[in-house]
Amino acid sequence: MNATILTVDDEEMIRDLMVTALSREGYRCFQAGSAEEAREVLLNNRVDLAILDIMMPGRSGVDLLQELKALSPETVVLMVTAISDTETAMKCIHLGAYDYILKPFEIDRVLLTIRNSLEQQRLLIENREYQANLEKKVEEQTRQIRTAMEDLNLAYNHTLTALVRALDAREKETGSHSERVMGYTMLLGKTMGIPESDLSVMARGALLHDIGKIGISDNILLKPAKLDEGEWTEMRLHPQLGYDILSGIRFLKGPAEMVFAHHERFDGSGYPKGLRRHDIPLGARIFTLVDTLDAMTSDRPYRKALPFDAVISEVARCRGTQFDPQIADIFLSIPRKRWEDVGRKTFITR
Repeated sequence: MNATILTVDDEEMIRDLMVTALSREGYRCFQAGSAEEAREVLLNNRVDLAILDIMMPGRSGVDLLQELKALSPETVVLMVTAISDTETAMKCIHLGAYDYILKPFEIDRVLLTIRNSLEQQRLLIENREYQANLEKKVEEQTRQIRTAMEDLNLAYNHTLTALVRALDAREKETGSHSERVMGYTMLLGKTMGIPESDLSVMARGALLHDIGKIGISDNILLKPAKLDEGEWTEMRLHPQLGYDILSGIRFLKGPAEMVFAHHERFDGSGYPKGLRRHDIPLGARIFTLVDTLDAMTSDRPYRKALPFDAVISEVARCRGTQFDPQIADIFLSIPRKRWEDVGRKTFITR
């Protein structure tokens, strides 16, 4: 569809000349002898290009330019000016005009300027539409990728949880131990203000902390009596075995570090490396506390579950030796009911 052009000039002869030439080129034409007449045309019609005379009685072409750009920002504007007023024409460029035409003008030169300016505007509009469509496509593809990643992550979590439940079932006395300590880790980590991305890694590390026990024989793992020194030596291999299993899986490399260090102690008396203080990964230092909570408040073959107050006493006693003192203080600040709610929720959803 050919463009619509509005010519605004107080000289009727110039308007007629422009309309005749433009109509011959196939353009749809309007004309106006003043800014007021032009405003009526603009309010009632879509105009692709306007040719405005700068010097007109009443409101000038400069005033009309500013109003036109407010009414129809997409309209291309060419200003018509005398040679002596090119400074004003340049001002119009800054106000949004595409170009200016000097009087007296050659009609062929004007037609060429009109064609060039409309083509430039067409390309700008096409580019803007392309960018908008591209952004929409990118947003949609990003949404699809995010959904796929969430589904994949959920599938990973379901698979890991099923595996861990099977391992927990192997040690009959622990029940849903791994899921509980994962919930406790999340509670303590959130209270400490740990970012969600890091907390997700710690949660998986807590869930998978005993994965290495898959390599420990039933005779040792399920032995009802106290382990001898040789058996303890084998049992202490499970952090390394767990690390070896997980570290080869890209999305589990972070949890693997926590699994490797989950039996380290703040004072360096733990295993397998005897790491001390902040050489122990933060997730492992958090886990040591919540593992103690779950171990003490769960039934064992050799004793019944201990009361929560016993946990409080143990954490206070081992603050600075087994446990990071700063994390221990935060642990102790969390009300008992919140710990119990997490443990109860894990049991219910199991």
